[in-house]
Amino acid sequence: MVHTAFDSIELLNDCPKKINAIEYYASNLLVACSDGSLRIYAPESANLSPSSDLFSQNNNLELKKELYVLQRTVNGFSKKQVLAMEVLASIGLLLSLSESIVIHRLPNLETLAVISKAKGANLYSWDDRRGFLCFARQKRVCIFRHNGGRGFVEVKEFGVPDTVKSMCWCGENICMGIKRGYIILNATNGVLSEVFASGRVAPPLVVSLSSGELLLGKDNIGVVVDRNGKLIPEGRICWSEAPSAVVIQKPYAIALLPKHIEIRSLRVPFPLMQTIVVRNVRGIQRVTNGIIASLDQSLYGLFPVPLGAQIVQLTASGNFEEALVLCKLLPPEDSSLRTSKEQSIHIRYAHHLFENGRYEDAMVHFVASQVEITHVLSLYPSIVLPKLPFSAESEEKGDLAGDSHPSRGSSDDMDSSPTCLPESDDRPTIEPKKMSHNTLIALVKFLLKKRPTIVGKAAAESTEEVVLDAVGHTSVINESSRLKKSTKGRVNVPTDSGAREMAAILDTALLQALLLAGQVAASIDLLKGFNYCDLNICEEMLQKGNHDSCLLELYKYNSMHREALKLLHQLVEDATSGEPKIAHPQKFNPEMIIEYLKPLCGIDPMLVLEFSMLVLKNCPTETIDLFLSGNIPADLVNSYLKQHAPSMQATYLEHMISMNENGISQNLQNEMMQIYLSEVLDWHSDLMAQKTWDEKTYTPTRKKLISGLQSISEYNPEVLLKQIPPDALYEERAILLGKMNQHELALSIYVHKLYLPEMALSYCDRVYESEINRKADGNIYLILLQVYLSPQKTTRKIEKRINNLVSSPSSGDLKAGWSSIKGKGRGLGKKIAEIEGADDKRIKASSSDGGKSDIENDFIEENSMIMPDEVLDVLQQRWERIHGPKALRLMPKETKLQKLYPFLGPLMRKTSESYRNFSVIKSLRQYESLKVKDELYIKRKTELKITSESACSLCHKNIGTSVFAVYPDGNTIVHFICFRNSQNTKDTRKGPSLRRR
Repeated sequence: MVHTAFDSIELLNDCPKKINAIEYYASNLLVACSDGSLRIYAPESANLSPSSDLFSQNNNLELKKELYVLQRTVNGFSKKQVLAMEVLASIGLLLSLSESIVIHRLPNLETLAVISKAKGANLYSWDDRRGFLCFARQKRVCIFRHNGGRGFVEVKEFGVPDTVKSMCWCGENICMGIKRGYIILNATNGVLSEVFASGRVAPPLVVSLSSGELLLGKDNIGVVVDRNGKLIPEGRICWSEAPSAVVIQKPYAIALLPKHIEIRSLRVPFPLMQTIVVRNVRGIQRVTNGIIASLDQSLYGLFPVPLGAQIVQLTASGNFEEALVLCKLLPPEDSSLRTSKEQSIHIRYAHHLFENGRYEDAMVHFVASQVEITHVLSLYPSIVLPKLPFSAESEEKGDLAGDSHPSRGSSDDMDSSPTCLPESDDRPTIEPKKMSHNTLIALVKFLLKKRPTIVGKAAAESTEEVVLDAVGHTSVINESSRLKKSTKGRVNVPTDSGAREMAAILDTALLQALLLAGQVAASIDLLKGFNYCDLNICEEMLQKGNHDSCLLELYKYNSMHREALKLLHQLVEDATSGEPKIAHPQKFNPEMIIEYLKPLCGIDPMLVLEFSMLVLKNCPTETIDLFLSGNIPADLVNSYLKQHAPSMQATYLEHMISMNENGISQNLQNEMMQIYLSEVLDWHSDLMAQKTWDEKTYTPTRKKLISGLQSISEYNPEVLLKQIPPDALYEERAILLGKMNQHELALSIYVHKLYLPEMALSYCDRVYESEINRKADGNIYLILLQVYLSPQKTTRKIEKRINNLVSSPSSGDLKAGWSSIKGKGRGLGKKIAEIEGADDKRIKASSSDGGKSDIENDFIEENSMIMPDEVLDVLQQRWERIHGPKALRLMPKETKLQKLYPFLGPLMRKTSESYRNFSVIKSLRQYESLKVKDELYIKRKTELKITSESACSLCHKNIGTSVFAVYPDGNTIVHFICFRNSQNTKDTRKGPSLRRR
C-alpha cells in the first residue's frame, strides 16, 4: 500500500554545466561537471563570506531541505570528465575516478596521490572497514590498501573472465557482475565462483545490504544472496522495470528506473511504498539523511518523512505491518513512545484482522499488544464472564474496564490518529451467527498463551497472602503492640485479589470457548488441573449443555464430593438402564464410583459409606477392597450396613473374613454367625409350622452357617448354642459343643442323633490334628469308643447334661469327658501284658483307675445297646492314634480276640519295631559311654617320677618322701600342705573383699 516515505525537494536548478558526479561533505554539495571542474554548493541559509572556509565553518553533516547556491568553483579539478566520486570520511580523503584514480585531501582538495595503475579503470569499490580499494580495468581486478599515510599500496591483482560492469565488497570477497553473470572473487587467493547468470535486458547490478547480504539485479528482479552467493529463500524484489541503480536507505530500497524512482520495503514480500516521478534522472546517491537524485543540470533531494508521520500514514491506510516495522526504527531514547505505538498498532491491526475473518492472526497481535483479556472477550458476547468485585484502584487503572494499555496514552503522534482504541461500548462485536469454530479456536489459543502468566501471578498472589498472614500471626504473638500500628489491616485481610479475579475470568472464558468449539477432552484436562473457573457460571453452563463429564470434574476440583457422587450415580444408573436419556461418549460404570471414593476414605468416611451402598450389591469385592484399602474401621462399616443395608451385611462380613480372618474382630464374627443363625432359625420355624422339617435338609444359608461355625475361631459359641432349639439343628449343636471342648457331648450327637459315624470320626480327626502340637495321645478316639459303647440310658443323661450346659452361666469352663480318659502308659512290656489280661482286669477298672468318666461307669451298668462294629472300625482305621491298653480296657469282655486282630496286629508290629529301635539306641549309647570312659582312663594314665631333685613349686623345697599334689597340667608338683595352705589363703582373701562389697 503506497504512502509517502520520502519528500522530494529541489536542491540545485541552475548548474551551468552537465553534472557527471556528485558527493556530499560537511553540508556542502561537491558537483563534478563535464568540463572537468568541481563546483561546491552550500545552503542558502549558511550566509558564508567569500573568504571563509566552506568545510571548517559548517559542521552540520545533514543535507538541508533548501536550495543550494554556488560558493566556489575549482577549475581543472580533472583533465577529463569525472566518472565517479566518493568521500572517504574515515580517513579524510576524496577519491575521484576519471582517466585514473586520484586521491585528494579534504578539506582543501589537495591532490595527494594518483594511482597510475588505475588508468583506464571503469569502476571501483571501497571497503571502509579494512581500508581496501579495488578497481576494475578491462579484464583485470586490482586491490590496493591504504597505508595509513598519504598513499595506497598494491596488494593483489587478479584476472577475470570478462569486463567488470558492477562490483562490491562482501567481507573478504568481491562480488562482480560481468556480461554473462555474477561471480565472487576471493580477495586472498583469487578463487572465482559463479553465482548465477545475469539478465538479458539490463546490465549487472551489485548492491550491498546493511545486513551483509547482497542484492543482485537480473533485469527487473533483485535477488538477495549471502556473502558466499547462496540464494536467500523468498529474497526476490520485483521492480516495475529494470533499475539502473539501487541504493539502500533502511528500511527501504530506492531504485532508479527509466521514468521514475521506485521505493520498496526491505521486508518480505518487498511491497511498493512510494513512486516519485522525476524525469531524466542520471543517478542517485545516498547521503546521511536522504538520497540525492542528479539530473543533467539540477539536483533533487529525497528526504525521509519522519517515522512518526509515516507510522500514522501507514496505520490510517491499514498497512499495519509496515507501521510495526517502522516502530522498531524509533530511537532507543523513545522506548516508551515506541512501546505505546506498537501496542496501539497491534490492537488496531488485530481488530482489522478479526473483522476480516483472520481470527488466529488477530489473536497473535492481541497477545503482542499486551491488552487485557477482557478487551478481547468483549468481542465474544456468548462468553459469560464472572461478575467479581473490583477494587477502586483497579477501576482507575482500567484493569478490567477494557480500556487501552496505560502506556498507549503517551504517544503524541497517535493520539489524534484513528489508532486510538474505541470505548468498550463501541467495540466491534461478533454476532452469534458469526461465532464459528475458527473464531472459538482462535480465542482458545489466545487464552492459552495468556494463561501461564496470569495464573502464575494469581498463584504468587495467593502464596504471598499466606506468607503475610503467617508473618502477621507471628508478629501478633511476639509484638502485639507494634502490630496494631504497622500491620493494621493486613492480618486476616486478603491482599488485592486482582490477579485471581483475572485468572477466574480467563479460566471461565477458556472453558466456555473449549466447550463451544467441541473440545470436550481439553475441557476435562483444564478442570482436572489447577484452575480458577467460576463455579456458578461453569456449573450452570455445564448443566445446560449436558456436559456431565466436565461437571463431574468441576465438582471434584471444588471438593463438592456429594454433588459429584450424586451426579456420577445418576450417570451410572442411566448408563446401566436399557434406554439412556443422553448418549455420552464415555461409558459410566459402578467401578467409577469406587475409584472416586478411594481418595475420600481418609477425608470423609461417612460419605464413602453412604455412596458405597449404591455399588455394594453390584461390585461387592471392589467395594470391600475400598473399605480395606481406605482403612475404614470394620465396626463402623458393619454398623452402617446394619442400619442402611442389612441385606448386604452378611456379604460384607463374608468378604472380610475371606480376605483377612485374623483382622476381623470377635464382635464381627459373632455378628456374621448371628445373621446366619437367625435366617436358619426363621427357615426352621417355617418348616416346623408346615410340619415338613427334615434334619438332613440344607439350604445355602445353613451350609454357610455350618461352614462358618467350623472355620471361624473367634466367635462366642455359648451365645449361639442357647438359641438353637433342643429338637433340631443337631449338626450345628455338635459343632458348637466341640468349640466349647465338650467333645463327649458333640460325639454323642453325631452318633446317637444324626447317626453319622463318618462325621464323628472326621470330628475326632480334626480335634486330634489340632491337638497334635500339644502332643495329644489320642484320647479323643477313646471318647468316641465310649460313645459307641454307651447305652440309651447314658444318652438320656447326655441330653440332660446338654440342657444343663445351655442353662448354666459358667458352662464355658466345663471340660467333662476329656480329662476322664487321661492316664499314663506303663511301658512297652507291661502294655503287652495288659492287652493279654484285659478281660481279667475289667471288673477292677472302676476301683483302680480313678480317672474314668461317668459314661464309662454307666456303660458297666448297662451294655445291651453297644455298637461293636463301629468300635472295631475305629480301632482298625485309627490304630496308630489310639492308646492300646486303654482301648482294650473299654472293650466288652465277650469280644473275641480274632475281631481285634486288625487293631492288635499293626499295633504289635509297631510296638515290636519300636522296641527293637530303642534297644539299638540303648546299645549305641552304652557303647559311646564305654568309649568315653576308656578315653578318660587313657588321659588319666600319666607317669610322674619323683627324684631327689624334685622341688615344690610353692615353697621351692625338695619333695622327698612328703605327700605331694600334682596340678592338672601333669608337670607342676607341690607339697600337699603347701597346696592346702594356698587354698586357705585364697579363701581368706576372698572373704574381706566380699564383705567390703
